[in-house]
Amino acid sequence: MEAPGPRAVKTGFVSRSNPDETAKNFYLLNEEAGIDRRRTVMWNAVPWYIGTGSKIRPATREDVRLADEWLKKLLTALKRLRFVMFVGQKALHAQSVVSQCRPEVEMLTLPHPSPLFVNRAPGNRDRMLESLRSLAIRLSASEA
Repeated sequence: MEAPGPRAVKTGFVSRSNPDETAKNFYLLNEEAGIDRRRTVMWNAVPWYIGTGSKIRPATREDVRLADEWLKKLLTALKRLRFVMFVGQKALHAQSVVSQCRPEVEMLTLPHPSPLFVNRAPGNRDRMLESLRSLAIRLSASEA
C-alpha cells in the first residue's frame, strides 16, 4: 500500500483490522477471496506517517525512495516470499527494489482499496476481488 494513515498510526501498526474504511475494504476483499491473513504480510511503500497529524498527504516518488533501505531489509528477511502485490499506484514506485532484491518473486498489482476508489464505479470492487482470487489460487498452487 502507500503509507499509514492517522488511524493506523494510533494503533501502532498497519493491519487489515485498523479502524478505517480502507483497512475494512481490504479485510473484506481478502476474506471473500479466501486469502488466509496468516500467509500474508502487509507493508507500506512508505512505512511511516507522512501527514500533518490529522491528514495524510500523498506519497511522492522521493518518499518511496527514502524507504527503499527498509524495504530491502524486509525482503531479505522474508525467506519464503513468493508473491508481492503492489496495492495502489504509489506502491508501484517500489517495484524496481523488489525486482532487484528478489527477482524470483512474482509481482502483481491491485488498485488501492480506499472508499474513494471502491465506490467510484460499480465494477471496481469486483475487479479487485478478481485480482485477489487470482492471488489466492497462486498461493494454493505454491503450497503443492
